[in-house]
Amino acid sequence: MTLILLLDLLALASAMAAAYLWFRASSVQVRRVNKSEDINSLDLNRIVTAINRTQLLNQRAALATALSAGMFALKFAHDLLTR
Repeated sequence: MTLILLLDLLALASAMAAAYLWFRASSVQVRRVNKSEDINSLDLNRIVTAINRTQLLNQRAALATALSAGMFALKFAHDLLTR
């Protein structure tokens, strides 16, 4: 019974972490550039940094989602084996 509770808590925690990380990744917006605007290296660095941060947050959220799915799979496997 404690294994089931532990797997449920781990799955819930990792699902909440994934939701939080994807929320943070979606709140990062890259500034639009006007076609008449000159882009210097500082502007380009800011754009690349924003894209990289979003990619890292999405990667962590995907990992947390995979962890959550793995915990649910282990729980279902445990339920099937103990019937």
